[in-house]
Amino acid sequence: MAEIKLKHNEKLDLDNILKDLDKYEPRRKGWTWRTPAPGLKMGPFEYKDASEPLKNGVPLPPAKYFDNIDPQPMPVITTEIASGRFEDDIRRMRMGAWHGADHLMVIRTAGQSHMDNLIEGTPQGIGGVPISRKQVRAQRKALDAIEDEVGRPINYHSYVSGVAGPDIAVMFAEEGVNGAHQDPQYNVLYRNINCVRSFVDACESKKVLAWAEIAQIDGAHNANATARDAWKVMPELIVQHAINSRFSELAGIKPENICLSTVPPTATPGPCVFMDLPYAVALREICDRYRMRAQMNTKYIDSSAREATVTHVLNMLVSKFTSADIQSTITPDEGRNVPWHIYNVEACDTAKQTLIGLDGLMEMVELKSDGPLREKAREIKERACLFMEEILEVGGYFKAVEEGFFVDSAEYPERNGDGIARQIDGGIGYGYIYERDEDYMAPVTAHFGQNNVKQYGGDPKDPSALIGGCTLEDRSKIVYIDELDDVDNVNVRMEETSKYRDTSAMIPEMEWMGDGIVMLTMMIPENRRTAEVAAVEIATKMGLADPEVINREVLQDAEGTRIELKGKLGFDIDVSKLVIPPEPHYLSDDEIRADVEAHPLKIVCGTVGEDEHSVGLREIIDIKHGGIERFGIEVHYLGTSVPVEKLVDAAVELKAEAILASTIISHDNIHYKNMKRIHELAIEKGIRDDVIIAAGGTQVIPEEGLKTGVDAAFGRNSHGIDVASFLIEERQRRRKDK
Repeated sequence: MAEIKLKHNEKLDLDNILKDLDKYEPRRKGWTWRTPAPGLKMGPFEYKDASEPLKNGVPLPPAKYFDNIDPQPMPVITTEIASGRFEDDIRRMRMGAWHGADHLMVIRTAGQSHMDNLIEGTPQGIGGVPISRKQVRAQRKALDAIEDEVGRPINYHSYVSGVAGPDIAVMFAEEGVNGAHQDPQYNVLYRNINCVRSFVDACESKKVLAWAEIAQIDGAHNANATARDAWKVMPELIVQHAINSRFSELAGIKPENICLSTVPPTATPGPCVFMDLPYAVALREICDRYRMRAQMNTKYIDSSAREATVTHVLNMLVSKFTSADIQSTITPDEGRNVPWHIYNVEACDTAKQTLIGLDGLMEMVELKSDGPLREKAREIKERACLFMEEILEVGGYFKAVEEGFFVDSAEYPERNGDGIARQIDGGIGYGYIYERDEDYMAPVTAHFGQNNVKQYGGDPKDPSALIGGCTLEDRSKIVYIDELDDVDNVNVRMEETSKYRDTSAMIPEMEWMGDGIVMLTMMIPENRRTAEVAAVEIATKMGLADPEVINREVLQDAEGTRIELKGKLGFDIDVSKLVIPPEPHYLSDDEIRADVEAHPLKIVCGTVGEDEHSVGLREIIDIKHGGIERFGIEVHYLGTSVPVEKLVDAAVELKAEAILASTIISHDNIHYKNMKRIHELAIEKGIRDDVIIAAGGTQVIPEEGLKTGVDAAFGRNSHGIDVASFLIEERQRRRKDK
């Protein structure tokens, strides 16, 4: 099957991705870490903790000031995707990868934990994507092309938990999945799946993950996302991490492929770094055999993107201090329940920008070896050890769960009695564990327990050889099932949105192709409740369907409220009918400076006529506002209400190469009349061939301005770089003509 080659300026062809999926084979297995690039030099900087850069990517917004460099930090960056439609998630994966994500984590649909079988086909999900073979295969196939495009391996990840855990683990191994959540404690505590069933299933699942070299991430962080007071469960978090990690090792997973899902337990307005850092240090010291996957706190996240970003950055400071291997990026999706493309991308950029901004930090600072950091870290470890000892004293993990040890909102050894309790002889899947018969035979690879193949003439070290290889060796034995539901499948969904793939029609989107959702931000000068209702009414009158407020922030109880609102457009746009002007052309700062250095440039400028406006011209010339002074251009500013004669005389006297005239007032077309008069005076005084004349103002239409005889006219939203680029290129043209 031919590999798909992507072009950066062409949309991803979903039809091509879905074509011949029954023939697709993953090209590798196992997790891939970033390649370190110590001493990396990019632009004017040298980096201490960077990884190899991308072949293609989207730099951070400030990169335009530094030759558009795009350095990549050392930790793997996760983006978590949960739209419900895998075909739109593929497009989001491409966006995330271009912004630096190399761990694409697809959240499964709500309720799939309780399905005791694999889902086939590609139904639409709620709160995530239904994890099925076709969905996994399509996304892994797409990622093969995307990782070629960005020039870095991309790890693909989903969940191996629930009552179908072993089935999913095998499918993941077959389909080239690289990372997976697998923690039987998650099943027990948060899904009420029977304790024994969960741990027996976990043995099989972990054995398969070990064979496929899939990185395993645990679920201990759910304790501080669930507990009433998250910061009080720090000892328990360490216990849960330790139980799953050691269990995974005994099942055969290498320590370097075991990742702890660490989440700082607190958030501002608490003194979060002071509280979270000792916990992070304690966890890394007591579980130092394993990798750390740092995730941001979601227990206290609200719907404000600003608030989520600050929490994310503070959490990453802890990540940097404690050398996280993977940096996850949870977004305002958690607070808003709006899994939109933009938040995945913004979260990736936040991680990249923060970690690159902190590059080299640990060469300048170190964590103190005494004081409250070490004292608190030791206390947390002591509490964790005592917690584990009590588990053993009461009869083991299952008994401790039955007595409600876990997710209790008091700090151990105190108890509030509000922990999650599960019955050993109850829960989903209870009664479905059977002892193997003595002649039980499982001639398959990566099977946990006794295969009994020897008595049938097989080799216990290569049990699947007895049947010529199982599906892990012989892919022809995999049964690929396409769509089963005639209505709820990807083909139907894509047909419904084909207009936006196959024609020039376009509609904005937030989550899915063709969803037509837009977000409005407005300040309403009313109290919070009035502002919410008023915002919906405003959106309705603007023609948006189904308007809904998704965020509100009080600026002051009486003075106003910031509202963010979503709604659906009732129309689309035919982009083929748009008149699209060319992109503005700019010289680089270095090109402008080099020309000015080689050929010094002197200009005279002022606001002409009886016009007292100065702000616009000041922004064009002043170095403070990024004006042309920053390039070394010699500027002689004559002020406001400058007669046009004085402006031209100054150019003659100073032997200036250029005249810049600002003109705002347009009554009786005085702005164009003044521009024409400057041109005529320059001719009268014999300097027109030696001077460049440019004029501008908010009422100037560039095309009309040129009719007055000036060399360039600048309208609204012009900036210093526009004027500087024109001046330099016009000088170069004139030098060439001479």
